[in-house]
Amino acid sequence: MSKTNHDNDVEFISALAELLRENDLTELEVMREYGKDDSLNVRVSRQTQVATVVAPAAAPVAAAPVAAAAPAAAAEAASDDPASHPGAVTSPMVGTVYLQAEPGAPSFVSVGAQVAEGDTILIVEAMKTMNHIPAPKSGTVKRILVGDGDTVEYGAPLVIIE
Repeated sequence: MSKTNHDNDVEFISALAELLRENDLTELEVMREYGKDDSLNVRVSRQTQVATVVAPAAAPVAAAPVAAAAPAAAAEAASDDPASHPGAVTSPMVGTVYLQAEPGAPSFVSVGAQVAEGDTILIVEAMKTMNHIPAPKSGTVKRILVGDGDTVEYGAPLVIIE
């Protein structure tokens, strides 16, 4: 790589960092192609600080039951978390979910429907590409956790199949 490309790359990375800051983003990834076997992959990310505010207890006696209840509530919430369910099908990408092939068409699946491994259960659109999401195993659709047109993140639970 020439010195000119290196100088341009430094300016490019600085511009990406500025874009990250200005738009309050946490991560940005870009790949630049210069030619055959010559490219630049850049991933700029930053950590965000999460402030935790703890309200003072009204009375010392009330603090103990609240503290004891917190782990129980956290354990209950974890068991209700669809992402931790063994039959959860998660999103392989960030995108928009579609439950049918086109508007007005029947849904790919419904609650109670039997699916075979490899059957399309929904579509996630990412960057104008329709990605068919297959059932990872055969079974019964127990829950559909997203709605048509919902935006999903990578790893978000979509459907539970048992």
